[in-house]
Amino acid sequence: MSLETAGILQDGEAICLQWSDGKTARFHAIWLRDNAQDPETRASGNGQRLITILDIPANTRMTSAEIGAGDQLHLRMAPENKELVFSGNWLRKRIYDTPAVTERGWCPDHITPWDAGLNASVPTVDLTQAKVDPNSLAHWLEGVRRYGLAIMTGLSTDSGSLCEVAELFGYIRETNYGRWFEVRSEINPVNLAYTGLGLQAHTDNPYRDPVPTLQLLACLENSADGGESMVVDGFKAAQVLRQESPESFELLARFPVRFEYAGADDIRLRAKRPMIELGPDGELIAIRFNNRSSAPYTDIPFDSMADYYWAYRKLAEIIERPEMEVTFKMKAGDLFIVDNTRVLHARKGFSGAGTRWLQGCYADKDGLLSTLAALEEKMQEAAE
Repeated sequence: MSLETAGILQDGEAICLQWSDGKTARFHAIWLRDNAQDPETRASGNGQRLITILDIPANTRMTSAEIGAGDQLHLRMAPENKELVFSGNWLRKRIYDTPAVTERGWCPDHITPWDAGLNASVPTVDLTQAKVDPNSLAHWLEGVRRYGLAIMTGLSTDSGSLCEVAELFGYIRETNYGRWFEVRSEINPVNLAYTGLGLQAHTDNPYRDPVPTLQLLACLENSADGGESMVVDGFKAAQVLRQESPESFELLARFPVRFEYAGADDIRLRAKRPMIELGPDGELIAIRFNNRSSAPYTDIPFDSMADYYWAYRKLAEIIERPEMEVTFKMKAGDLFIVDNTRVLHARKGFSGAGTRWLQGCYADKDGLLSTLAALEEKMQEAAE
């Protein structure tokens, strides 16, 4: 699609653009000036802005607009008498002239909530393929962005091998559990994850602020009976809750709860956040759900506490529904990654016979998204 028309509005305070497919959008002069791409406004190397809002005249407006060769929009700005040039494609990707979102708990287009139907199509890649083929790695990372879940096969069963996966896109986030941690049966464990008990679906470490945004779990050995891994999309569960009980959704989004962990004499981790976190515009941002780490709730008014517990129970019941879960049995050399701000993971109980040895580590989502954006940019440049 290319730009076809450009009409100045409101005495130069705005402009209306139309593309060849009929799409139209308005842009303000002050927005265009603030986002100018010239070297006096943006550093050529890293794209960072070189001016402040106070460097832009408050009465900035457009005096002329022309569409030139190569789908370029040329603007003349007053009172600076400055020319700005934008590509139609660049502006198309940044349209903000859209209806306001009024739905609470909405998700952007690059996120797809899921249920058990994802069982047959969890994004999966072999480690060797991901290391040599940027397209395969990008597809896998995009799966994490879209579904909050992906599987990788072909890892070494050497201790610490999962770190190699995290370093494909970012950095290990070290915690009090270490650079990575063991998940296997122990006597007198410091965490229930280190037993053969089944674990309710949960997000990890809600007692941290900020919470680790990615968790990786790799299987080194799995000869025990049982112990299947289960994952549930917390965003999907929140949407189901909103559909079935809007008042419960609002209670869990409105009031914060407290989480805490004391694993040793010198560790006292505490955080206060809502179970369902929404952005100012109602976007679904994060889910925090962990019965083992919940502290007494003290930030909910007396008159709302009984209803809050009913809402908490309702969300837990939705999470436990079989139609919500994806289940798989990990074998040696397998790894799965979850968006820990969204996807709950669980484990069925396993017997004392045989061995079940997993290792886990944490990483941060901003590194993954950065790597994915860079790969997608390179692939787009290669395709042009």
